[in-house]
Formats: sequence, C-alpha cells, structure tokens
Amino acid sequence: MACPTPVSSSSKTSQNSMRNEHWMFDDAMNERIRSTHVPDGRVVDVTPVLQVTRNVLRHIIPNINLSMNGHIDASDDQTNLSAIDGAHDALHKICCELSCKCSRGGDAHATTMAIFNMLSSYSWGAKVVLTIAAFAVNFGEFWLIAQLCTSNSLAKSVALLKQPDILEHSQTLKTHFDALSKLINAMVDVTKCIVELTELPSKYISIDEPPLSTAMAHIHTATYWIISSVVVCTRQITSLVGMRHEFTISTSEAWELSSLAHKVSSIHEHLQSRLRLCYEHIDEKKLMEAFAHFKRTIETPQVDNLMILQNIFGKEENLLNPDRAEVYINVLRRKHVLLLISDLDISEEEIRVLEVVYKERVSSGLNYEIIWLPIVDRTTWNNGYQEKFSTLQSIMSWYTVSHHVAIEPAVIKYIREEWGFVKKPIAVTLNPQGKVLCPNALSMMWIWGNSAFPFSSEKEESFWKAKPWTLDLLVGRLETNLPTWPTESGCFYGGVKMEWIESFTTQTKGVANALDIGIEMVYVGKKNARERVKKITGLIKEKELSHAWEDDNVWFFWNLLESMLYSKTQHGKIIENDVIKQEVMTMLGYDSSKNGWAVFYTGSGEMVKANGEKVLSTMESFDEWEKLAKQMGFIPALRKKLEGVIQHHHCTRLILPGNGGRIPERVQCAECGRPMELNFLYSCCAE
Repeated sequence: MACPTPVSSSSKTSQNSMRNEHWMFDDAMNERIRSTHVPDGRVVDVTPVLQVTRNVLRHIIPNINLSMNGHIDASDDQTNLSAIDGAHDALHKICCELSCKCSRGGDAHATTMAIFNMLSSYSWGAKVVLTIAAFAVNFGEFWLIAQLCTSNSLAKSVALLKQPDILEHSQTLKTHFDALSKLINAMVDVTKCIVELTELPSKYISIDEPPLSTAMAHIHTATYWIISSVVVCTRQITSLVGMRHEFTISTSEAWELSSLAHKVSSIHEHLQSRLRLCYEHIDEKKLMEAFAHFKRTIETPQVDNLMILQNIFGKEENLLNPDRAEVYINVLRRKHVLLLISDLDISEEEIRVLEVVYKERVSSGLNYEIIWLPIVDRTTWNNGYQEKFSTLQSIMSWYTVSHHVAIEPAVIKYIREEWGFVKKPIAVTLNPQGKVLCPNALSMMWIWGNSAFPFSSEKEESFWKAKPWTLDLLVGRLETNLPTWPTESGCFYGGVKMEWIESFTTQTKGVANALDIGIEMVYVGKKNARERVKKITGLIKEKELSHAWEDDNVWFFWNLLESMLYSKTQHGKIIENDVIKQEVMTMLGYDSSKNGWAVFYTGSGEMVKANGEKVLSTMESFDEWEKLAKQMGFIPALRKKLEGVIQHHHCTRLILPGNGGRIPERVQCAECGRPMELNFLYSCCAE
C-alpha cells in the first residue's frame, strides 16, 4: 500500500501538538484531500443507511458496536431507504470500484483517492457512510454465500465458482478475522462520530468556532482513514477468495490490519473527546436558552401560577401530595405556594419547626401550600442519596417532587443565580398569579410564623418597623409562658464549657439569694454543637443547675437569630442605625467566641447582656456592687457594674452563615465598638 506522508517529527514546535499523532498528515496531503471536497449542497439522510449497514455487519461480526440505535433483528429491519434514492447510484459505483480495484491488488491509496473524487459532491458524513455501506454490501454477499453454501444448493454452486469454504477453515483464519473485526468495529465507531459531528444543530453550535471548528479540522483525515480501511479490508477479503485451498495469512497482512485498527481507534478517541466538548457546548447553550425563557416567564405577569409551576417541573408534572399520592400540579393552581428549596442536608429540626407553622395555617384560616424542591447533583446520584431523598420525603407533611430530577436544570440555575440559593434552605413565595413575593420567606416564618402571611417582602418590612428589640422578639415563640413566669428576673445563657456553667450558675444563685429575688435561669446551648450541648444539658439537669432547652428549641433559637440578621441585611439595614441588628450580631458574636455568655431581663422589659468571662467576674465580685443593687435594683446595678469592667484583652469572633445573602460590609466589635476584620472561614460540622 502506498501510504501518504505522515507529519515528520521535525515539524515546527508552534504547530498544534495533535499534529504529531501517527494518523496525521503533512500540509500537502491535507490539501490534496480537501481539494476533492466540492459539496453541491445535496442533503443525504445517512442515519438510516448507517443503521442498515451496522445491522449487516452485526450479523457477520457478533460483537459489532450497535450503541447508536440499539439492537436490530433482521426480521424487524423495516428501515426505509427511499430518502436516499439519489445516493444509490454512488453506492453502486463504490461497490464496483472496491470489487474491481481490490481484486487486482491495486494501490490502496490510489483507490482511496478515487473514491474521494467519486464522492466529491457529498458531505464528509455521506462519504464515510456510503463507503462503509458499499463495504457492507460486498462483505455481506461474501459472508452470505459462506453461511448458506452447506444448506442451499444455489449458494453451494455459487461458492464452488466464486469462493472457498471459509467456515470449514474458520479456526485457521480466526486470528485474521479477529483483527478484521477490531478494525471494522473501530471504523463503525469513527463513522458514527463523523456523522454526529456533521449533524450537530447549527442553532446551538457554529462550525466556524470552537469546539466544533477544532473537531472539524481533522474530519477530512478521519474520512481518509475510514475509506482507506474499507479498501484494505475489501482487498484482504478478496484475497481469501483467491486462496482456494491455501489458507495462510502473511504476517504483513495481519500487521496491516492491526496497524490500521490502532490508527482508527486513536482517531475515534480524538473525535469522541471533541464530540464530548461539542455536546457540552450545546447543552450549555440550551441551558442558557431555557434559563432566559424561564426568567422571562417568571418575571412576566401571569393569569395564574400554573405556567410558572409547569416551567419549574418541565415534563415531570406530577407531585406527591401530603398523603403521598401522585397528583397533577394543577391542584396548586391559584394558590399561594411556598417553594421550599434545599439540598439533601436539610435538618430534621428545620422540617419539624416548619411543620408546626405549616399545620397552624389551618387554624389560622390561611390557604397556602409548600412544595419541596431538592437541589441535587445528578451526576453523583447513588443508592445512598436515593435512600436519603426517600427518608426526607417521608417526614415532610407537604407536597414533594415525585423524583429527584424533577426540577429543570435551567430552573436550578435560576434558583442559584437569581434567588441566591447556596446551601441553607430557602422558601420562595409565589402568589396565586405566580408572582414572586419574597425570594426567601423562611426568615419571617421563623420570626413571626403565620402572622407574616402572605410572606411578602413588604409584609416583612412592615413588621420590622413595628417591632422593637424585646425579650418577646428573642424568645417569645419558644417560651410562650414567659409573661407568667413567677420570678421577677430571668437569665438565658449559653456556652459549652461545663466548668464556666457551674461557676456562673452557682454565683448567680448566690447573688439572687443575697438580694432575695428569684432568677429563672435557662440554658440555650450553642449553635452547631448538638452532641456537646446534649451532653451538657444532661449534666445541668442532673446537677439541677438550671432549666435547659431540648434540641429543637436550641436549634430554633440560633436559627432565629441568624434569620433576624439575614432579614435585616436583605432590607438594607446597617448596624450603625439599627438597634435590633446590633443586638443580634452581639449575641451571635458571643456564641462564636470560646467562652459562654448571658442575658438578664426583668418583667418590665429591661435587658442586659455580657460575655461569659465578664459576667462571671462581675458575679464573683458581687460584694463590690451589692449595695448599689439594693438601691437601684438588680438589672440596673448589673448594667452599671458591667459598663465599668474593662477587659484589657479580648478576642471577639462573629461567624455568619454563608447562605447567599448579603454579608455586612462593616461590623463593630460587641466589646469595644471598633470595626472587626473580615476573614473567610470554611467549616464542616459533623455534630
């Protein structure tokens, strides 16, 4: 075989590294191949031709790759090839060219170029498909006679005249046919890639721009090697006919097949990688198109919310209702809907607390529903995630998606980019017309419950205007009997150092006894320290140091503070002119530090707070301000004493949740009032 010249190893280093592939050609050869390509615009639907071709080859080579259109039985092959009537003439000419030139042992390269010239007006995809189809015709006829000659008299007579009994010598020729099989498989794979590349939708990808332009840069080379491989295969099959009784294959022939199979397989890997990039590009374009469509839809006034819901779920239009029965999404038409958006790490505490609010809506006469939209990574989905998904579904008392991939990818993109979902759950409120009332209503649901319905940003703003910083705002939803507590003073405290807790509670009780007042003390734990808090709660109860909240209340308290901060920040409140935000950030700062903290209050609404070290030292030095306390009262005297305590060294931290909301640009230290330095903290809390 007279082979074209490959690229020399001395090629310029500025050339693309792919040019050094063993199947690449030099510029002169590339130009020769391209010069034969003069398409006249004719369109040939090559897909059915390739389908039938692969079916023919499958019957000859049992392990032929049929991934494009699946398994096809000969009895079921009803493929209509009438659409390629114009190409049948070219197919017949290629069959004749292969039979004629290969039977005479001609130059394979010359035959390859002759076929290129014969198919000059066809696309690259049509060139390879028609050529490999012609090969399938010749090879199919050859193999059909070989299979039928023992049972069909006509086939036997033809075989006697035309070809030897190949099946009788199958073991002798096994190595040869194995090599032939590998090459044909690789040829089919590359042909499929070429067809896919030439049929990519121009709406989403341009042939003049990467990644398609990069892939198409080598399409002529790939086409050459497919046609050349067809010529070599045909020549070797034809040589079998001429052997008659001498069934021996030369080493050079076997090497030629193996070498070509290696080349063609390398081409397939290269084209497959380029094709993958093209599909990624197309998927991204389709995603952006769907994203823009959803953005227009949700931002355009609608008659009702049904179109918005249909866009969210796409083809998956069934939900599971609270009774776990499948229902069509139109059951939510013209209702207030909250889209609860989370990943699979949403906590059971969040679900339980939200369930309380959700169930209270009935007694409050409110008509709204919740749908859970899980945001998951489809590429890493496994049985473990499925089990977790099913478990979460089972404990939710509202509507859920029926399948984890029910949400359209474009909608997930919108949820992340427009509604700011990162990790922490959010609840987007839609009114009956599908208008977004608030991109995250969870904060106001935690703070005010159903009284914040319809959970709009305007409602949230009005609540803040009417609500001062009071103990009721802080713990009213947790301690509903707070106004009826028998003591005149109370204390909420937190931290996870048992030594400090014992010292603080003991000293505080001593102060209360000295002043002959009652102080109701409640331990409220620490954020994101469930196991430690649970252990300490047990010790507090065992030693009867004070009251202590259960897990759900601890979680809700800290989540409530974060919700207040998030809500205030979303409404553009800055710490300098917002008392509530100042107080919330101080409390969160206490919790972020290593020591404990305490808030004291009276029934009249007076409050005073301090970090653990400061409040403990103040209680321990009670003899210094006992007289003042008896004159002014406990809370006023404690405040005055705390104001006079100067800590020569302090280290205050404030850890805020990264929930996609706006981060305050300027934060003052709760101890000294100076601006705090901003750092980033990544944490993984396994408790």
